[in-house]
Amino acid sequence: MTDALTDPSPEPLAGLLRHYRPEPGVPDEMLDGRGEVRPIWRDFLSRIARMSAQERAQRMERGDLYVRETGMFHRQYGAEGSVERDWPLSHFPVLVDEAEWEHVARGLKQRADLLEAVLADLYDGNRLVAEGLLPPTLVARNPEWLRPLAGVRPRSGHYLHFVAFDLGRGADGAWRVLADRTQAPSGAGFVLETRIATAHVFSDIYTRAPVHRLAGFFRAFREALQAQRGNDGGRIAILTPGRHNETYFEHAYIARYLGFLLVEGEDLAVRDGRVMVRTISGLQPVSVLWRRIDADWTDPLELNDASRIGVPGLVSTVRRGGVTMVNALGSGAVEMPGFSALLPRICETLRGEPLLLASTLEHETAALSTTPAFVDGRLRPRRLGLRMFLARTEEGWAVMPGGFARIGASGDPAALAMQRGGAAADVWVMSRGTADRQTLLASATVGAQRTTPYLPSRAAENLFWLGRYVERAEFVIRLLRAWHVRLVETGLPESALLRHLAAFLRIYGAPPDGGIPQGLSAAVGSALAAAGQVRERFSVDGWMALNDLDRTLRKAVPRAEPGADAARMTGVLLRKINGFSGLVHENMYQSMGWRFLSMGRALERALAMVDALAWFAEPAAPEGALDVLVEIGDSVMSHRRRFAVATNRDTVIDLLALDPLNPRAVLFQLRQLDAHIDALPGSGPDAPLTALERAVVRLCADVATAGTDELDSAQLADVAARIRALSDLLAAAYLG
Repeated sequence: MTDALTDPSPEPLAGLLRHYRPEPGVPDEMLDGRGEVRPIWRDFLSRIARMSAQERAQRMERGDLYVRETGMFHRQYGAEGSVERDWPLSHFPVLVDEAEWEHVARGLKQRADLLEAVLADLYDGNRLVAEGLLPPTLVARNPEWLRPLAGVRPRSGHYLHFVAFDLGRGADGAWRVLADRTQAPSGAGFVLETRIATAHVFSDIYTRAPVHRLAGFFRAFREALQAQRGNDGGRIAILTPGRHNETYFEHAYIARYLGFLLVEGEDLAVRDGRVMVRTISGLQPVSVLWRRIDADWTDPLELNDASRIGVPGLVSTVRRGGVTMVNALGSGAVEMPGFSALLPRICETLRGEPLLLASTLEHETAALSTTPAFVDGRLRPRRLGLRMFLARTEEGWAVMPGGFARIGASGDPAALAMQRGGAAADVWVMSRGTADRQTLLASATVGAQRTTPYLPSRAAENLFWLGRYVERAEFVIRLLRAWHVRLVETGLPESALLRHLAAFLRIYGAPPDGGIPQGLSAAVGSALAAAGQVRERFSVDGWMALNDLDRTLRKAVPRAEPGADAARMTGVLLRKINGFSGLVHENMYQSMGWRFLSMGRALERALAMVDALAWFAEPAAPEGALDVLVEIGDSVMSHRRRFAVATNRDTVIDLLALDPLNPRAVLFQLRQLDAHIDALPGSGPDAPLTALERAVVRLCADVATAGTDELDSAQLADVAARIRALSDLLAAAYLG
């Protein structure tokens, strides 16, 4: 494929555009007023036109597959509640000429500075009201103007650090501002993921095209926030409402991309005029808080007393200059529609210059421009709304060289909204020279500085339970496979061994009455929910593996038949869950988060094995129970190598309870648990043993010194109770 098609054949292009008919009187991004393709679109369209319909469909499926596998979603609300939906990707990017983009960027920088000046006046000056430029009621009755913040100057000296503007092209071809987003602008993370998904669709075109990259924008903003930390030793955190928020995916994505803490209100506390995050090492300071919560919900003491997602005392901390808020509390006051009509006059007064970008009145939105989108395999014009992002840096406002394009589901401008079926498209700012291709990596002149990352207690708890749920699910899968394999062998579901095995499965909430029981889905669903609370701490591969397991299981539950079919399916599930475990073990950075996840797995594996030993190795267990036990302990080959006799109670107890080299043995997992606990905050060679350390050391010693004949049912029950007590001690020490 050539780099440039200077003389594209009209035939393929004509076929591609055969059904593309812009509305009369409505400007189109791809076609000019004469119906000819605009210059920046020609090369791109020529390449698309030379593809077969099948190739285009396959490319779009690549983008959709990326969206599904990464778990990229938005939350859709309806009369019956909310549900997570796959991100509605519009595969066709929106192309914008660099010169036009720069003109719009100048207007938005001016507007951002103007809104900053208006906020400064609203909270400390009142010139605009005094001189009649703002009606007093527009301030006094504005629910986003927060009286407790009157007279309070932000610690950073600025009210606005990260803003967004919704734009649309009007009937005259000029861009206008539809809305100012100064409260807690959303969408920046979705911009990044939409760019990656679109690059999957048009990878060969994107890599060669002069498209400005996005990383430089985020790098500049990250450096600006790091500069706001000062010398107080605090960290940067993103405050999210939680996983049930419609934009939670991007909160987690941005936190992972920029390396910031992702916290919820319950993670934070105010102490001595500072914001602190609850971690496994105790309270640690936060210097910069990038909030993704509307200001009214941030402090139930002084703002909305119904809030359960805020931080009591946060407003008081802001007054005392204890934290930099991004954006400042109360910055949503200038989002009110009434401000837009007054901005031209205010700009003339405060800045002595005309407003470069006008605001669009509500009745003008019907004329918003259209842009191409694939609909049922054909290019069709669809309404376009554009969100652009600005970040305050040490050099002033930086404008993201791209954005978030909303593509309407129909010709109705109201259909732009995601909640009404709208889709999202990438925005390619096309350079006429060399495009900006910065990365997020630090420059070579900046030395690497390691810091000890905070692990919030809530994150540690979710990782701990993720480990437990995954291990529990694996154990149940092994039990189910053993049951169905023996059903195939005997054809007698009422045999003593299968009844004994089924009774044990019922204890775990997974009776094998059909093929794959719903109880297994519950365990995997709990693991997925716990992982969803700490998405920023997972690699894309880890998240994809867990979602793949969940999707496979949901398909298997209603379809798998008892016997050979279910035995085969449990084998598939076992390989998938081991794939996730392998990714975690081999690829997850072995920080404290990894330790808590590993402790959850070790504790659950030890507990499950103790329960299984008590059930299947009891004297009254039916014939074949010990063989089942060795099988679910994944130790058949190990037993054959270690013992020259058939399974008996002594050999099984020795191998699955007391063997320090068998990863399935109780003692092995207790020693793993002991090693992890020894590395936790508060532990160390010179520190006195904690209650948790004493309990695990004693338990390890008691199990290690026990004989096979000593571990009878009563002793195994005691060991199980002591393992459960370890979980309680761990929670009390680190997860409260």
